[in-house]
Amino acid sequence: MSRVPTAAGASRALPGWGAFAAAEPALAATARRLLRRGGTDEGLLATVRGDALPRINPVIVGFVGEQLVTVALDRSAKLRELRDDGRFALHAHQDPAVPHEVVLRGRAVELTSDERAAAIAGWAFGVGDADGVFELRLAQVTLGERPDAGTWPPVYRSWRTAT
Repeated sequence: MSRVPTAAGASRALPGWGAFAAAEPALAATARRLLRRGGTDEGLLATVRGDALPRINPVIVGFVGEQLVTVALDRSAKLRELRDDGRFALHAHQDPAVPHEVVLRGRAVELTSDERAAAIAGWAFGVGDADGVFELRLAQVTLGERPDAGTWPPVYRSWRTAT
């Protein structure tokens, strides 16, 4: 039996990737490009749980239809944090030569049944029955661009969901 984050109502109220991409297509295209490394979409996922210190782990993400999804392995701290709290920040890896940065913040919503099955069809690795599959719903996306490593500060632009 899957559990949904305690703030499930608030999480589901946040827009998914498709709504963000429709509102800000150029920003979404750049964010998606920056999350791509080789043949895989990936980033660094920060999560929190209660008063505990934040945790950051590399994750594979996937763009499935209108959703941005990730998998948290069974019995992992990341799975507990996403289920219990749901808040996240996903940061793309940086290219040292052209260190653009993108961070997506929001709340994760656990997918179940048919949504879960559709999200993991063709996933980069075998997803177990006890692993959690989450849609990453977005509250804010921030992009910082620099032409090279010697240029500072980045030029920032961002999108926030309507509150």
